[in-house]
Amino acid sequence: MRDPPAVRQSPPSNARRRASQGALAAACAGIVFLTWHALDAPAITPRAASAPAGAMSAAGALSAVPAPQGQARPAPSIPVQQASIAATIQIIVARNDTMDRIFRRMALDTADLAKIRELPGIRQSLDFLKPGDSIQVTHAAGAIHALTRKVSETQTLKVVRAPRGFAAELIQNPVEIRTRTATATIDSSLFQAAEKARLSETTALALANIFAWDIDFVLDIRDGDTFTVVYQQVFQDGRYLHDGDILAAEFVNAGKPYRAVRFMPATGAQGYYTPEGVPMRKAFLRAPVEFTRISSRFNPHRHHPILNLIRGHMGTDYAAPTGTPVHAASDGRVSFKGRKGGYGNALMIAHTRGVSTLYGHLSRYARNLRVGEHVQQGQVIAYVGMTGLATGPHLHYEYLMNGVHQDPEKVQLPAAEPLNAADLARFTGLCAPIVARLDNHRNHLAAD
Repeated sequence: MRDPPAVRQSPPSNARRRASQGALAAACAGIVFLTWHALDAPAITPRAASAPAGAMSAAGALSAVPAPQGQARPAPSIPVQQASIAATIQIIVARNDTMDRIFRRMALDTADLAKIRELPGIRQSLDFLKPGDSIQVTHAAGAIHALTRKVSETQTLKVVRAPRGFAAELIQNPVEIRTRTATATIDSSLFQAAEKARLSETTALALANIFAWDIDFVLDIRDGDTFTVVYQQVFQDGRYLHDGDILAAEFVNAGKPYRAVRFMPATGAQGYYTPEGVPMRKAFLRAPVEFTRISSRFNPHRHHPILNLIRGHMGTDYAAPTGTPVHAASDGRVSFKGRKGGYGNALMIAHTRGVSTLYGHLSRYARNLRVGEHVQQGQVIAYVGMTGLATGPHLHYEYLMNGVHQDPEKVQLPAAEPLNAADLARFTGLCAPIVARLDNHRNHLAAD
């Protein structure tokens, strides 16, 4: 029987040849990679290797699995916990804020607040808050690590979490008082001149208040007027904080000098006096409202703009925006409160020495103000409006002596009570050095 014919194999094609070469190269590369990985990877202990693949907890630790027969159970792994990260936040106290409200708003632990409050002697320092106060809190997920707040200019409360609970201390922040003298000449306004002299707005206002009984800072100020102020500056750790009290001042208005020195009588409040010991404060304010202009002056024969007839204007009209506070011109007792004809909402105050004052066209009265109530000079008693016969918002102010109208702008205002003999003697001794400082500063500037 004839053998079957041999099958003739054709030589491999180029495509097959390239495919086999690629497979061989890939196999070689795989062997090389596995050999390198085995050499480079850390050694795995037999017990760790015996754990079945995929037996990992959600936290990434090995789960406990039964060990194969005859092998020791692998040691349980300990999950690694990341430490909590503390955050520091700055809190600015808002109106009507309390510590409880702040803690709840910021998601802080109120139980920690209760523990802090239990610390002896700090509750008032912790809970007495004013709008604008700053509180710094370091916490982790609401748990308090530290709390710091400035209680006063010279004290800071610091609370920290200690191993056995919270600990607190009041840190003393001493301040340094420096005395400075400044001089300026007015060429546009008091406040611009004060700014050039590096005086704060607060000090400029205090200066105006000191001389307010003698100088009308709206109508009487002239270009070329000068002032000199001896005042305190407050520093802490070498850093300027704010201006302090005015110790003495001189204001030259239209060539006429006025001087004032601060003094605290043995009985009574701090005040300012002339170098002769006469109180700067008068028994009455010249103007009981901060006004923008005088819209109508005292005139017994004025033509009324609404009624179109001659009707005397027996007071002074101070134009000011509706809602501007009106102050009591002097100490006294409220004798009338209510509607009063063309005055609209009106208020009358009876003072000593037969003097009474009237305030008209008011928008509203101070809260809880009643007839018969005693008020003090400068106390807010009402607010500017335009009730009654008024063409715009203003305060109508009248000054009567024994029932007779006087011009509020020109009447001679009585002074406050003078110093007694003992206070005057003490004042004279304290006054001389500070007045000398005013003189020396003015003479030094004149020489320059």
